Amino acid sequence: MNLDNFQKALSELQTRCNGLVQNLTTNLNRFPKSPPWARIAPIRPLTAETIEQRLEGVPVYALSNAADEFMLVSGASTGRNLGLFCFNKEDAEALLHQVTAIDPLMPQGSKVVPVALNKVFQLKVNGVAFRLIPEFSQVKNALQEREKSGIPSSDFFGVPVFQSRSLILKNQTKRYRPLFFRKEDLENSIEKASGQLNRVKLSTGQGDIEVASLEDVIKEMKENSTSKWDDVIFIPPGFDVSSATDPNLL
Repeated sequence: MNLDNFQKALSELQTRCNGLVQNLTTNLNRFPKSPPWARIAPIRPLTAETIEQRLEGVPVYALSNAADEFMLVSGASTGRNLGLFCFNKEDAEALLHQVTAIDPLMPQGSKVVPVALNKVFQLKVNGVAFRLIPEFSQVKNALQEREKSGIPSSDFFGVPVFQSRSLILKNQTKRYRPLFFRKEDLENSIEKASGQLNRVKLSTGQGDIEVASLEDVIKEMKENSTSKWDDVIFIPPGFDVSSATDPNLL
Protein backbone atom coordinates (compact mmCIF):
# COMPACT_ATOMS: atom_id res chain seq x y z
CA MET A 1 0.00 0.00 0.00
CA ASN A 2 1.42 3.44 -0.89
CA LEU A 3 0.98 6.73 0.93
CA ASP A 4 -2.11 7.65 -1.12
CA ASN A 5 -3.86 4.44 -0.08
CA PHE A 6 -2.84 4.98 3.54
CA GLN A 7 -4.24 8.51 3.42
CA LYS A 8 -7.43 7.18 1.83
CA ALA A 9 -7.86 4.67 4.64
CA LEU A 10 -7.45 7.40 7.23
CA SER A 11 -9.91 9.60 5.34
CA GLU A 12 -12.45 6.77 5.36
CA LEU A 13 -12.09 6.51 9.13
CA GLN A 14 -12.74 10.23 9.45
CA THR A 15 -15.76 10.02 7.11
CA ARG A 16 -17.32 7.25 9.23
CA CYS A 17 -17.07 9.59 12.20
CA ASN A 18 -19.12 12.32 10.48
CA GLY A 19 -22.34 13.53 12.06
CA LEU A 20 -20.70 14.57 15.31
CA VAL A 21 -22.74 16.06 18.14
CA GLN A 22 -22.96 19.74 18.94
CA ASN A 23 -21.17 20.86 22.02
CA LEU A 24 -22.84 23.41 24.29
CA THR A 25 -21.09 26.14 22.31
CA THR A 26 -19.10 24.46 19.53
CA ASN A 27 -20.24 22.81 16.32
CA LEU A 28 -18.63 19.41 15.96
CA ASN A 29 -20.30 18.38 12.74
CA ARG A 30 -17.59 16.32 11.05
CA PHE A 31 -13.95 15.39 10.81
CA PRO A 32 -11.65 17.10 8.32
CA LYS A 33 -10.86 14.79 5.43
CA SER A 34 -7.20 15.49 4.81
CA PRO A 35 -4.65 13.42 6.77
CA PRO A 36 -2.71 15.24 9.50
CA TRP A 37 0.75 15.01 7.92
CA ALA A 38 -0.49 16.54 4.63
CA ARG A 39 -1.04 19.88 6.32
CA ILE A 40 1.94 20.32 8.63
CA ALA A 41 3.45 23.78 8.51
CA PRO A 42 7.00 24.43 9.80
CA ILE A 43 5.97 27.04 12.37
CA ARG A 44 7.98 27.62 15.54
CA PRO A 45 6.59 27.96 18.09
CA LEU A 46 3.61 26.02 16.80
CA THR A 47 0.28 27.80 16.70
CA ALA A 48 -2.87 26.31 18.19
CA GLU A 49 -4.24 25.89 14.65
CA THR A 50 -1.19 23.92 13.52
CA ILE A 51 -1.34 21.63 16.56
CA GLU A 52 -5.05 21.01 16.03
CA GLN A 53 -4.40 20.07 12.39
CA ARG A 54 -2.07 17.33 13.60
CA LEU A 55 -4.79 15.94 15.87
CA GLU A 56 -7.53 15.92 13.22
CA GLY A 57 -7.68 12.22 12.44
CA VAL A 58 -7.72 10.97 16.06
CA PRO A 59 -11.18 9.96 17.36
CA VAL A 60 -12.30 9.99 20.98
CA TYR A 61 -15.71 9.03 22.35
CA ALA A 62 -18.16 11.01 24.47
CA LEU A 63 -21.65 10.59 25.91
CA SER A 64 -24.46 12.46 24.18
CA ASN A 65 -28.16 12.89 24.92
CA ALA A 66 -30.99 12.72 22.42
CA ALA A 67 -30.61 16.45 21.73
CA ASP A 68 -27.02 15.90 20.56
CA GLU A 69 -25.53 17.67 23.57
CA PHE A 70 -22.64 16.36 25.59
CA MET A 71 -23.67 14.69 28.82
CA LEU A 72 -21.75 16.02 31.80
CA VAL A 73 -20.75 14.22 34.99
CA SER A 74 -20.73 16.07 38.28
CA GLY A 75 -17.35 16.08 40.00
CA ALA A 76 -17.93 15.15 43.63
CA SER A 77 -14.64 16.58 44.92
CA THR A 78 -14.51 19.75 42.82
CA GLY A 79 -18.18 20.58 42.38
CA ARG A 80 -17.49 21.21 38.69
CA ASN A 81 -19.16 19.46 35.78
CA LEU A 82 -16.92 17.13 33.81
CA GLY A 83 -17.05 16.37 30.12
CA LEU A 84 -15.35 12.99 29.65
CA PHE A 85 -13.76 11.78 26.38
CA CYS A 86 -12.56 8.18 26.15
CA PHE A 87 -9.93 6.93 23.72
CA ASN A 88 -11.57 3.51 23.77
CA LYS A 89 -15.17 3.20 22.55
CA GLU A 90 -15.85 0.26 24.86
CA ASP A 91 -14.79 2.38 27.85
CA ALA A 92 -17.29 5.06 26.82
CA GLU A 93 -20.05 2.46 26.45
CA ALA A 94 -19.23 1.08 29.91
CA LEU A 95 -19.38 4.62 31.32
CA LEU A 96 -22.79 5.16 29.70
CA HIS A 97 -24.04 1.90 31.21
CA GLN A 98 -22.77 2.90 34.64
CA VAL A 99 -24.31 6.38 34.49
CA THR A 100 -27.62 4.91 33.32
CA ALA A 101 -27.63 2.44 36.23
CA ILE A 102 -26.98 5.25 38.73
CA ASP A 103 -29.57 7.61 37.25
CA PRO A 104 -32.78 5.81 36.18
CA LEU A 105 -34.19 9.17 35.03
CA MET A 106 -31.55 9.56 32.34
CA PRO A 107 -33.21 10.76 29.12
CA GLN A 108 -33.98 8.19 26.46
CA GLY A 109 -31.70 8.21 23.42
CA SER A 110 -28.44 8.69 25.31
CA LYS A 111 -25.56 7.28 23.30
CA VAL A 112 -21.82 7.17 22.64
CA VAL A 113 -20.62 9.43 19.83
CA PRO A 114 -17.21 9.95 18.15
CA VAL A 115 -15.54 13.35 18.43
CA ALA A 116 -12.40 14.59 16.67
CA LEU A 117 -9.63 15.10 19.21
CA ASN A 118 -8.68 18.49 17.78
CA LYS A 119 -12.23 19.69 18.52
CA VAL A 120 -11.88 18.68 22.17
CA PHE A 121 -8.95 21.06 22.57
CA GLN A 122 -11.13 23.89 21.25
CA LEU A 123 -13.82 23.44 23.90
CA LYS A 124 -14.12 26.18 26.48
CA VAL A 125 -17.29 26.27 28.58
CA ASN A 126 -17.57 28.10 31.89
CA GLY A 127 -17.94 25.73 34.83
CA VAL A 128 -17.06 22.66 32.76
CA ALA A 129 -13.76 20.79 32.85
CA PHE A 130 -12.99 18.46 29.95
CA ARG A 131 -10.99 15.31 30.69
CA LEU A 132 -9.38 12.73 28.40
CA ILE A 133 -9.64 9.12 29.59
CA PRO A 134 -6.78 6.93 28.27
CA GLU A 135 -7.03 3.22 27.59
CA PHE A 136 -6.11 1.33 30.76
CA SER A 137 -4.01 -1.16 28.76
CA GLN A 138 -1.91 1.70 27.36
CA VAL A 139 -1.33 3.21 30.79
CA LYS A 140 -0.07 -0.21 31.84
CA ASN A 141 2.18 -0.34 28.77
CA ALA A 142 3.53 3.13 29.56
CA LEU A 143 4.44 2.14 33.12
CA GLN A 144 6.18 -1.00 31.87
CA GLU A 145 8.23 0.95 29.32
CA ARG A 146 9.28 3.49 31.91
CA GLU A 147 10.36 0.70 34.20
CA LYS A 148 12.47 -0.76 31.37
CA SER A 149 14.09 2.67 31.01
CA GLY A 150 14.96 2.76 34.70
CA ILE A 151 12.11 5.04 35.74
CA PRO A 152 9.82 2.81 37.83
CA SER A 153 6.51 4.35 38.86
CA SER A 154 3.06 3.25 39.95
CA ASP A 155 1.31 6.27 38.45
CA PHE A 156 1.02 7.82 35.01
CA PHE A 157 -0.61 11.21 34.62
CA GLY A 158 -2.29 12.02 31.31
CA VAL A 159 -2.74 10.13 28.05
CA PRO A 160 0.35 8.06 27.12
CA VAL A 161 1.85 8.38 23.66
CA PHE A 162 4.61 6.14 22.30
CA GLN A 163 7.45 6.68 19.87
CA SER A 164 10.58 4.84 18.81
CA ARG A 165 14.04 6.15 18.06
CA SER A 166 14.11 3.55 15.29
CA LEU A 167 11.13 4.81 13.27
CA ILE A 168 10.71 7.95 11.19
CA LEU A 169 8.34 8.82 8.35
CA LYS A 170 9.63 10.55 5.22
CA ASN A 171 7.39 12.46 2.85
CA GLN A 172 9.31 13.87 -0.11
CA THR A 173 11.98 16.04 1.53
CA LYS A 174 10.50 16.14 5.05
CA ARG A 175 11.01 13.83 8.00
CA TYR A 176 8.42 13.25 10.73
CA ARG A 177 8.39 11.25 13.94
CA PRO A 178 5.11 9.38 14.44
CA LEU A 179 3.55 9.33 17.92
CA PHE A 180 1.21 6.43 18.66
CA PHE A 181 -1.64 6.18 21.15
CA ARG A 182 -1.17 2.39 21.31
CA LYS A 183 2.14 0.66 21.89
CA GLU A 184 0.96 -2.26 19.73
CA ASP A 185 0.52 0.03 16.70
CA LEU A 186 4.08 1.27 17.11
CA GLU A 187 5.42 -2.28 17.35
CA ASN A 188 3.44 -3.33 14.26
CA SER A 189 4.83 -0.35 12.34
CA ILE A 190 8.41 -1.20 13.26
CA GLU A 191 8.00 -4.87 12.40
CA LYS A 192 6.34 -4.25 9.04
CA ALA A 193 8.73 -1.46 8.08
CA SER A 194 11.65 -3.73 8.95
CA GLY A 195 10.26 -6.40 6.63
CA GLN A 196 9.73 -3.93 3.78
CA LEU A 197 13.33 -2.84 4.08
CA ASN A 198 14.53 -6.48 3.96
CA ARG A 199 15.98 -6.25 7.42
CA VAL A 200 16.02 -8.79 10.19
CA LYS A 201 13.02 -8.37 12.48
CA LEU A 202 13.77 -5.47 14.79
CA SER A 203 13.17 -6.05 18.47
CA THR A 204 12.10 -3.11 20.60
CA GLY A 205 14.73 -3.45 23.28
CA GLN A 206 15.45 -1.46 26.39
CA GLY A 207 15.20 2.26 25.78
CA ASP A 208 13.99 1.95 22.17
CA ILE A 209 10.36 2.85 22.95
CA GLU A 210 9.91 6.24 24.57
CA VAL A 211 6.80 7.33 26.46
CA ALA A 212 5.39 10.79 27.10
CA SER A 213 1.99 12.22 27.99
CA LEU A 214 -0.11 13.82 25.27
CA GLU A 215 -0.83 16.79 27.50
CA ASP A 216 2.88 17.47 28.11
CA VAL A 217 3.69 17.13 24.41
CA ILE A 218 1.02 19.65 23.41
CA LYS A 219 2.00 22.03 26.20
CA GLU A 220 5.62 22.04 25.03
CA MET A 221 4.59 22.44 21.37
CA LYS A 222 2.65 25.56 22.34
CA GLU A 223 5.15 27.14 24.69
CA ASN A 224 8.63 26.22 23.52
CA SER A 225 10.00 27.72 20.32
CA THR A 226 12.65 24.96 20.17
CA SER A 227 10.37 22.10 21.20
CA LYS A 228 11.65 18.60 20.45
CA TRP A 229 8.08 17.78 19.42
CA ASP A 230 7.93 20.16 16.43
CA ASP A 231 8.28 17.35 13.90
CA VAL A 232 5.81 14.83 15.34
CA ILE A 233 2.56 13.58 13.85
CA PHE A 234 -0.16 11.73 15.76
CA ILE A 235 -1.21 8.30 14.50
CA PRO A 236 -4.83 7.29 15.27
CA PRO A 237 -5.37 4.11 17.29
CA GLY A 238 -5.51 1.05 15.06
CA PHE A 239 -3.24 2.48 12.34
CA ASP A 240 0.38 1.87 11.54
CA VAL A 241 2.69 3.82 9.21
CA SER A 242 4.57 0.90 7.68
CA SER A 243 2.63 1.28 4.41
CA ALA A 244 3.54 4.96 4.02
CA THR A 245 6.10 6.05 1.46
CA ASP A 246 9.70 5.43 2.54
CA PRO A 247 9.39 4.35 6.19
CA ASN A 248 12.81 4.41 7.77
CA LEU A 249 14.38 2.48 10.62
CA LEU A 250 17.35 4.27 12.09
